[in-house]
Amino acid sequence: MLHLIIRLVPAPVHRAVLPVAFRWRHRWRRWRRTPLYGCNVVITDLDGSVLLLRHSYGPDQWGLPGGGLGRGEDPERAAQRELREELGLDGMRLHSLGTVEGILSGSPHTAYLFSAVIDCHPRLDRREVIEARFFPPHSLPEPLGATTREQLAAWRERRG
Repeated sequence: MLHLIIRLVPAPVHRAVLPVAFRWRHRWRRWRRTPLYGCNVVITDLDGSVLLLRHSYGPDQWGLPGGGLGRGEDPERAAQRELREELGLDGMRLHSLGTVEGILSGSPHTAYLFSAVIDCHPRLDRREVIEARFFPPHSLPEPLGATTREQLAAWRERRG
C-alpha cells in the first residue's frame, strides 16, 4: 500500500523529500547500530561495461543498483524488486556472488551481491535514480563509493 501511495506523489516532490528522509535514516542507523541487510547487482552489457547509478539522495557518487531487504524478504527477490522499481528491468536472470560485509551508516551491513548481463537500456525511475551509465571496468568514474569499490572487487574475484 505504501508503495502505491509513494508512486502517486509527483516525481519532483518525491526527489525533494528523499534527501531529508535519507539524512534521518542515516542518523537513526548510527544511533541504533542495528545490523542491516541489502542487495546490489553488478550489471554488465554485452561488451562487459558496468552499469553505475547516481541517486537523487545521499552522497553524490556513483554506485551499483540495489537497496535494502524488507523484513523476511529473500535477497534475490529484493534485487529483482529494486531493478524493476529503479530501472524498469523485469525478470532478469541473476547470478549469486555471495555476500560482502561492511559498515553502512555506522551499522554492520551484509550486502547480497548478484551479477547480471543485459542487452537493453534501463528506464530510470527519475525519483531515486537520476543517472545511469555504462562504464568500461578499467575506466570507472569518480567519485565512486567505497562500498561500491569493495563490491566490484568481490565481483571481479568471484565471477569466474
